[in-house]
Formats: sequence, C-alpha cells, structure tokens
Amino acid sequence: MIVLHYTGMETGEAALERLCDPAAEVSAHYVIEEKGAVHHLVDDNKRAWHAGVSYWEGLSDINSASLGIEIVNKGHEFGYEDFPPAQIDALISLCKDLMLKYDIAPDWVVGHSDIAPGRKTDPGERFPWERLAREGVGIWPDTSPMDVDAAAELSGNPDALLELLVCLGYNPMVDLDVLILEFHRHYLPEKFEEGGDPSRADAATCAAMLALLRQKNALMK
Repeated sequence: MIVLHYTGMETGEAALERLCDPAAEVSAHYVIEEKGAVHHLVDDNKRAWHAGVSYWEGLSDINSASLGIEIVNKGHEFGYEDFPPAQIDALISLCKDLMLKYDIAPDWVVGHSDIAPGRKTDPGERFPWERLAREGVGIWPDTSPMDVDAAAELSGNPDALLELLVCLGYNPMVDLDVLILEFHRHYLPEKFEEGGDPSRADAATCAAMLALLRQKNALMK
C-alpha cells in the first residue's frame, strides 16, 4: 500500500534533515517538495518508519506493507497551507509509477489519518484527494441515487456506520466519532468548514461510505 503524509515542519529542509537523522527514528521512502522535486530516501524494498501504530483492513504492521510518501507542508501546527499544483503533479506521477510497478490497487492509497485515526491528522482536510482519485490514485465517493436512498435508513444507526467504516478498512477498535472525523477529513472535507461538527455523521456521510464500498467491491472483481 501507499501511505501519504505531510511533513508537518516549518521547512522542507528541516524535514529532510530529520528524516535522514538516525537518531530521530523516523523515515519515509519519498519526500516531495513544494515545487515538485522528489527525494528517494529509502529503497522501496526496505522498511521505513513512517506509519507508527496503525491499522488498515486487518493489517497492524503497516510499515512492513507500505511505501511512505512525505509531502512538504507545514501542517496544522505551523500554519497549514494548500498543496501547490506542481507538488501534486509530482505526487500523482510518483504514485502512478509505484502502483503500476508493485500492483497497488487505488483503494490501498491512504492517508496517515486513515490508518492512525485520533493520533494523526495528515495529510489533512486541505489535501486534494478528489483530484488524485480522478487520476486513478485513490478512490472517491461518486454517490448514486441508490446510495442516497439507502443512506436515509442507515445514517442514524451507529452499528451500521461502524460496520461500513470497518469494511472500508478503518480500525474497529477506535471510537466511532473519531473514525467519522477522519473519514470526513479524507472524503468530505467540507465538513470542516466553520460552524460544522466533522465528528457527526449524516446521510451524506453514509451515502459516501456506500459509494466507496461499491468501488472497493468492483476493484476486487
């Protein structure tokens, strides 16, 4: 799988220095700077320390099953910014190459916040997941009338919401409101607009989950 991160440091130079410092005990396979420069820090066949305590679709040792890509961005702590187009262009190109080379399915391109909900928030709600998905990197919820109809019955059922999230890959041991928050961060970032509560699910949340599950099922055929 591919796990996307932001560096969460004030500069790209500082991030590269830390990722190359053995004492920091953190590493990633790739780093992409704002203008699109790509640094290959760890061989693809080596285990990098980028995921930490994490879970996805039954896997708990994500570092041994993934390629980690750090995207230079100050993150929430230092003044979270939009990701420049040149940086995203380079990321899409790199992901496509890796997906082809290692036969990685689109639904196995995830964010750090997806695999470590409640512990990590990157690459965050400003990250252009929809654009990546339109290029075949990741998946995106194109809801159908069928999804909307089914969501009306399921959205008020916490057990049903948790089951859908687990089917999508999320950790069943994490509190539901945390999972919903991170699901929104990835797939419904408009929930983070001022005045909303991104930890609360509604019919749109459930419809998006159903649409994504249909896509995952189609990819497995």
